[in-house]
Amino acid sequence: MMRPPEFWQHLDGRAAAPVTRSLLTPMSWLYDRLAQRRSAKIVPTKVSVPVICIGNITVGGTGKTPLALLVAKTLLGQGVQPAFLSRGYGGQQRSSVQVDLKLHGFADVGDEPLLLAKTAPTFVGRDRVASAKLAIAGGAQVLILDDGFQNPSLAKDLSVLVIDAGAGHGNGRIFPAGPLREPVARALNRADAVVLVGAGPQPNLAGFTGPMLRANIRARQPVPTGKLLAFAGIGRPQKFFDHIREAGADLEQEIAFADHHAYRAKDVANLFAWTTRSGIRLITTEKDILRWPEETRDQVLVWAIDMVFEHPGDLVQVLQKANIR
Repeated sequence: MMRPPEFWQHLDGRAAAPVTRSLLTPMSWLYDRLAQRRSAKIVPTKVSVPVICIGNITVGGTGKTPLALLVAKTLLGQGVQPAFLSRGYGGQQRSSVQVDLKLHGFADVGDEPLLLAKTAPTFVGRDRVASAKLAIAGGAQVLILDDGFQNPSLAKDLSVLVIDAGAGHGNGRIFPAGPLREPVARALNRADAVVLVGAGPQPNLAGFTGPMLRANIRARQPVPTGKLLAFAGIGRPQKFFDHIREAGADLEQEIAFADHHAYRAKDVANLFAWTTRSGIRLITTEKDILRWPEETRDQVLVWAIDMVFEHPGDLVQVLQKANIR
C-alpha cells in the first residue's frame, strides 16, 4: 500500500496540490459510486452471536487495532470469548482459516492478524461470513471486526468509528483525491459510537448524536536510552516517530516505508548498516517486527503500545449496546 501523500492533509490552512486534487476528483467520484453500488447489492447476513465492528472513515492508521485488542481484553475480563475477523490484508490466504502462530507468517495472513491472534482466536479470509461461521463453530461468543466498516456482508450489532484527532478527516475528499473512504456524513449515520484518539481538536461530527469518547495511545515500557533509528511501514509512520520522540527518544534517524511493507534482505542490510555507527539501535512497531526476518528480530527494539480511555468506564458502556450475553 502506498504512503499517504501530503496533499491529503491541510497544510498551513491552505489547500495543498489543487491541480492534483482536481485531476483525481473524477476518480474519487467513480470510487464512491462503485462502493455504493456494491453495498446496495448485498444483503447483510445476521449471525448467531453479536458482531462488533471497529472501523474508520479514512485510509491509513487511526488506532483500530489497539482498540480491537482492548475490546477483546475487556470481553475476556467479563468471561466472554471473542474472536477476531480480518480480511488479512497483505496475506495470500483467500479461504477462511484460523490463524496459527506456529504455522502462519505475515505472507500467509498479513501482519495485523498475527498481532490479534496473540490475544484471541483470529480468522482471516476474503469471505467474512464464512470466517464468522468458522469462528462461531469454534466457540466464539462475540465477533470483532478489525476494519470492515465499509464491508456490508455481515450485519453489525455495534459499529465504532476510530478517528485520529490529529489528522481528522484530512482534506475532506474521497480517495484518491483525499483520505476518506466514504463521505463523513454517510459513515456517521451508520456509527453507534466515535472514538477520538490522541490530542487535537474535535473534527466535524455534524449530525452525530451517539457517544463520543476520547482515548490515547500509551507505551508499555519507558523509551529506550541511547541513540535510535526508528523505522516503520504503517498507515502513518510519522505518528509513531512523534510518539517515541515525545516520550524522550533520542532519534538519530526516521525512515518511513509504505503501509504493510515486507522487509527484504536489502532493507535489513541497509538498516543494520546504520547500527555500525556508535551506539545506534533500531526500533520499530509491533506490526513491523512481524514483517521482519525472524532470525534477526532479537536485534531490533519494539515499541509496544496500548489504547487507554480518558474515562475507562466509557468503553464498557458502549459495549453494552451490542447486547452481549
